[in-house]
Amino acid sequence: MRGRPNIRNKHILLGDIVFIFISILGSYALRFELGNEFLQYLPSAIWIVGTSLIVKPLVYYLFGLYRRMWMYASVQELKLIIVSVTTASIIVSSIVISLLSFGVFEGLPRSVLVLDWILSLVFVGGIRFSLRIIGDSLATGSAPSKTGDSRRLIIVGAGDAGALVVREIQKNPQMKLLPVGFLDDNPGKQNQQIYGIPVVGTISELSNTLDKFSVDEVIIAIPSAPGRVVRLVTDICRLKNIPFRTMPGIYELLGGSVNVNRLREVDITDLLRRQPTYMNEEIIGSSISGKVVLVTGAGGSIGKELCRQISRWGPSELIMVGHGENSIFESLLDMKESFSGLSIIPIIADMRDKNRLRQIISKHNPQVVFHAAAHKHVPMMELNIEEAVTNNILGTRNLVEICVEYDIEKLVMISTDKAIRPKNVMGATKRMAEMIVLNAAQKYNKEFCVVRFGNVLGSRGSVVPLFKRQIARGGPITITHPDMKRYFMTIPEAVYLVLQSAGMASGGETFVLNMGDQVRIVDLAEDLIRLSGLEPGRDIEIVFTGSRPGEKLQEDLWDEGLTFLRTNHPDIYHLSNSEDIDADELNQVVEDLIILASKGKISEIINIFDQKIPGAQVRKTPPADLNTIN
Repeated sequence: MRGRPNIRNKHILLGDIVFIFISILGSYALRFELGNEFLQYLPSAIWIVGTSLIVKPLVYYLFGLYRRMWMYASVQELKLIIVSVTTASIIVSSIVISLLSFGVFEGLPRSVLVLDWILSLVFVGGIRFSLRIIGDSLATGSAPSKTGDSRRLIIVGAGDAGALVVREIQKNPQMKLLPVGFLDDNPGKQNQQIYGIPVVGTISELSNTLDKFSVDEVIIAIPSAPGRVVRLVTDICRLKNIPFRTMPGIYELLGGSVNVNRLREVDITDLLRRQPTYMNEEIIGSSISGKVVLVTGAGGSIGKELCRQISRWGPSELIMVGHGENSIFESLLDMKESFSGLSIIPIIADMRDKNRLRQIISKHNPQVVFHAAAHKHVPMMELNIEEAVTNNILGTRNLVEICVEYDIEKLVMISTDKAIRPKNVMGATKRMAEMIVLNAAQKYNKEFCVVRFGNVLGSRGSVVPLFKRQIARGGPITITHPDMKRYFMTIPEAVYLVLQSAGMASGGETFVLNMGDQVRIVDLAEDLIRLSGLEPGRDIEIVFTGSRPGEKLQEDLWDEGLTFLRTNHPDIYHLSNSEDIDADELNQVVEDLIILASKGKISEIINIFDQKIPGAQVRKTPPADLNTIN
């Protein structure tokens, strides 16, 4: 591929100077045809030229016209040219008319100034956008031959994302992809063309389109496409044995670019996508921008995504706290690649070490804290109850007390649907942690809040990585019960709504995210098998093993009888406070749990859970069995 021309802004400056002469002479030529009448107004022409040579390059420089890569000029650059040329023309006209009024010269046809403005727009814009045209031509080279070995491509979605995908493909012929058409459900786009590629039908016509155009590959270029659309496309492509790829969902693209480099294989998160709701970015920005932000559990699935999305909002410093050095190191590397200019401080610490937490917070003085550190694997916590208590409860208490001590502006705790009427130790410890946070918010009038949601796809300990491992080794996929259902949300979407909640928090709220409809685990497993190019029951068996200790068939997001309030975001609810335990009693209960954990008194711990947590039934959970852990 040929490179782009090496034209620098100094060359553009020289071109502007030349065109200043041409523009002014052209204005007089259009007005007087440069005849005898022009000689009469020659003094005014000289003054206009002289003034323009000083004013116009200076104005263009101040507006940044000599600091742009014009090979990539866009509509924004066009607007900038119009504003800068208009500003320069007004200044020149004002100066010249003032000189005329002081008698410096005689005679000035006012129309020349208007003509000069029009010609300046043409010349200044023309020279720059011609570079864009030349650069694109040289960079693109010849288009892939329709008779060559290029793969014929249909793009689902004729919006901005689809247009950019086509643009990238056209600029990179070595990819050997030939777009032959778009599919889009917008009636206004039918039979239109984007970069020379026609919109040939609607998404429902995909099957016939694949046959009609002898398509070799399909790309789904609708970041906001709901799961049903992705499922429709993938099902048709799978039946016809045609490869398909997708643009990541809108929440995954936050902070990133939309281009061909972001295309990937369709995964389970795409099939379960929901229609994105509106994004109130002002709320998020006001709570994060310019502030020191600390994230606990920054090496985990949620914590890592929190760090990534927080970084988009320009915090003055990001402190990544985690217990595992490898996970924090990996998170740090990812963050440095994407946000090289951001001050990021990686810290290894145990939430149970209060002195270490105090040292961290006193040194870095965070204003906002996101608490995502927790043990969350249900079967593992049934086998390690003492660890669940000390990490999830003691760790949260330590953090809350230090945040109060150092007058931290905002604390947001990440919780789970398993905290509602808990049947397992993990859920019970998270509910106690919620109580600690909410009690501190009320007692000290602090902007501390809890954000509660269900399962997130692809997180550590979730069923998706487990199912993928089972598929990779040839099956079977093991599911505890055929009626097992769960709420699911993608990690980026969950984190984005957490940040929205943080921006709305005034103190003491329990925010619950709208998780949509619960999904049958069996359906999830079958989708994963098909996405792997296999068929359930034929290539990969599904085996039901029986419910595990502490496992519910369905999850809840709030207790029965509770009311919830609408917020200014349709996917976030504010629950009424359901904690009947008073502050003194809570402190005593927490202290008792920590002491019992240190002594290994499991039975007493479970008794306290069932007595003090609304609807808890941890005692009824059968003893944990290593065979229940896949």
